[in-house]
Amino acid sequence: MGGAVLDDGPPGVKAPDGGWGWAVLAGCFVITGFSYAFPKAVSIFFKDLIQEFEVGYSATAWISSILLAMLYGTGPLCSVLVNRFGCRPVMMVGGVFASVGMILASFAKSITHIYLCTGVITGLGLAMNFQPSLIMLNCYFSEKRPLANGLAAAGSPVALCCLSPLGQSLQNQYGWRGGFLILGGMLFNCCACGALMRPLSTPKKSQMLEENTLLAADKPKAKKKLLDFSVFKDRGFVIYAIAASVMVLGLFVPPVFVVSYAKGLGYKDTNSALLLSILGFVDMFARPASGLIAGMKRVRPRSVYLFSFAMIFNGCTDIIGSQAKNYAGLVVFCIFFGISYGMVGALQFEVLMAIVGKEKFSSAIGLVLLMEAVAVLVGPPGAGRLLDATHQYMYVFLLAGCEVTVSAFVIATGNFLCIRREREDGQAKIEMAVSAAELEGLNQAANEEHDGGKKEQTGKENGKVRVLKVQEDMTVTEAPEDTGN
Repeated sequence: MGGAVLDDGPPGVKAPDGGWGWAVLAGCFVITGFSYAFPKAVSIFFKDLIQEFEVGYSATAWISSILLAMLYGTGPLCSVLVNRFGCRPVMMVGGVFASVGMILASFAKSITHIYLCTGVITGLGLAMNFQPSLIMLNCYFSEKRPLANGLAAAGSPVALCCLSPLGQSLQNQYGWRGGFLILGGMLFNCCACGALMRPLSTPKKSQMLEENTLLAADKPKAKKKLLDFSVFKDRGFVIYAIAASVMVLGLFVPPVFVVSYAKGLGYKDTNSALLLSILGFVDMFARPASGLIAGMKRVRPRSVYLFSFAMIFNGCTDIIGSQAKNYAGLVVFCIFFGISYGMVGALQFEVLMAIVGKEKFSSAIGLVLLMEAVAVLVGPPGAGRLLDATHQYMYVFLLAGCEVTVSAFVIATGNFLCIRREREDGQAKIEMAVSAAELEGLNQAANEEHDGGKKEQTGKENGKVRVLKVQEDMTVTEAPEDTGN
């Protein structure tokens, strides 16, 4: 039996919503932290790399860009691997790739070697861990899935708060080569997290299920698609993919430029860097809280609207924050941005799971990440060009806020108009089918009653004939006796 079948959840297996699922959640927490925080943590070594290889800042910035491109752009490849081999082996191999890439980069002789080792190999390894961990989390949690997604998403700000000072300490004590080597050793923990992703096992089957299995074994089994493009037939998925791609254009821009924004206002480097710590600290608590709210009975069926509210909240925060003129204004901006950013991070994959369902999630997330990869590569560089042209951060934050706000209206209006209409059409079809079935059932009952009446009448006539025949037989058998006497 293939691992992919088990990862999707065998028929009749209910998500445990606990038990070993908490171990899976812990592994997903660590993987999410590494995946999102590692590209930012590597930027700590950029100054040493600039001096070592005599390149500019733009050349070193490509390291983080390639990492993010591999994390998002290899989504379909990871979907194919997961559907072919299962989550656990893909994650363990990915952990080896992530670690080996950093170790090889510590022996680099040029910046190109770091592009290949840290950017491509480590980026691919992190991608092979990130996507399967979310798929397994979806398998192990159903009722508590929003909370589980929120807790797993909290790994990103926690890891960022830990990896940034750790990377700075490693750089001061061992240099960038020693730091890369130690970070590569840390990434071996991805293999341990992958080992936690135990596939769900099929429960003991009853005798009836065993008989059905034996009967089904004679029929040819449909092959599982390695990458299911039928998700594009789902209106909800198409609307989500478009909205998410537009959102990503502006979502990651403020964290990239807020420190430079503070420096441009004349504040010290330490105070400017503290803004990211404030943002990450608020984000750390906003994600689990958002997952808890999304799991409420009245809120969960409308989680897509909560997601659109989070996006509007984030976009409006960017627009208002663009008018900040002092450090206090930037601190307030980081607090509200951390709340809205955490809400978006906790809800984005929960909403996707709710839209496409469990069976198609592995393909859906891969395709969505591929579409977001283009936006990730275009968003921050495009904002940088706008900054070079205007020399004002206000326009950068305004553009980012408008992009996120537009995406919120796309998913909210699209869901209200298209998805609701599709559900109403589907309900109407069901009602028509039920009505047709009821009419057919009434006609069949009437026919049976009519046939039953005929049979009853025929039975009575046959009974009378049988009685007459018996009487005649008795008469015939009694006649010889009278003759004999």
